[in-house]
Amino acid sequence: ALKSRQAAVVEGVMGLFDGARADSLSGSTAEVALLLDLPVVLVVDAAAMARSIAALVKGFAEFEPGLEIVGVIANRVGSENHRRILEAALDSAGLPPLLGALPKGELPQLSERHLGLVSAEPEKDRRLYAELGRIIAQKIDLDRLLKRCRRPRPKAPLPPCPAAGHKPVRLGLARDRAFQFYYADNLDLIRENGVEIVEFSPLADPRLPPGLDGLYLGGGYPELYAETLSANRSLAREIRSFAHQGGAIYAECGGLMYLSRELVDLNGRHWPMAGLFDFSTIMGKRRFRLGYVECESRRETIFGPPGTTWRGHEFHWSKADCAPDSDRAPLGCRRPGEDSFHLPAGYLRERVLATYIHAHFGGRPEIAAHWARFLRP
Repeated sequence: ALKSRQAAVVEGVMGLFDGARADSLSGSTAEVALLLDLPVVLVVDAAAMARSIAALVKGFAEFEPGLEIVGVIANRVGSENHRRILEAALDSAGLPPLLGALPKGELPQLSERHLGLVSAEPEKDRRLYAELGRIIAQKIDLDRLLKRCRRPRPKAPLPPCPAAGHKPVRLGLARDRAFQFYYADNLDLIRENGVEIVEFSPLADPRLPPGLDGLYLGGGYPELYAETLSANRSLAREIRSFAHQGGAIYAECGGLMYLSRELVDLNGRHWPMAGLFDFSTIMGKRRFRLGYVECESRRETIFGPPGTTWRGHEFHWSKADCAPDSDRAPLGCRRPGEDSFHLPAGYLRERVLATYIHAHFGGRPEIAAHWARFLRP
């Protein structure tokens, strides 16, 4: 039996070298591996492949100096004989070894939608992951994989210093099945700056938690729960009242949709939303935007004074029927390869900022400190 182990797994996205730019590692899994000094286990789609796996792995292994590929997992393998051929091809070329082979069609399928996997369903997920674990333990040499990935244990970081001399700030965070996409890094940085995060559910709660200084409405799937969100008029009234009384609100993507006048779903049905912005958001049958962006504040916002820049990501299948005013937009953005922040991004009303961009504070941790000051009464 496999012994109990602890391991940190950093999941990649797209191809190993795919990121924000075609001419650099920026934003790629490879860049993260180099920054964190992590080994790479390369997963290869080996269907209809024999010795070619060696050429492919050799290219990946030698493409970027300093990146260490410690092993290969072959996916969609046709038979045990196919597995042996792949293993021999790698060994004969002196390449990282085959650590496992997953047979074609044997893994249970995970349901997907626009942004990846569907929302968690605890009972169903427990059964599914138990089955995944059983197959993985049979088909992958986990002891060998962990041994080849082992690194010296890093020194524990010092705990963050709590903000002193200020009354704690309370930030209401929308979290339920409709709103669930948040970068944990952002929330950690916000907490480290003396902000208490208080969760609430726009689906189920008729009122906001008491004593809030700000609201954070993140991404998610409001279109799947539009009827329930629309029916919760008491919370919508509370959010409007909070904004009109000077409360600070930041809304990203799904949050922007919720703050609009109405959400129009794929069947053409119109669902009234919180109504802080006088535009509709309309679901489309195709993706409107996908990719990294860099943003700049054009006026004082929750992110900082004019000129503050940060990075983020866009991925949405809806659009607002009123584009941001180029002259008055609170944010400008640019896409990889562009020189200026020429694209208007976001809507501002009173102290309410809404945008389709999912911001990440990792490159600008001072944003979290400004956010805390912005919220502080």
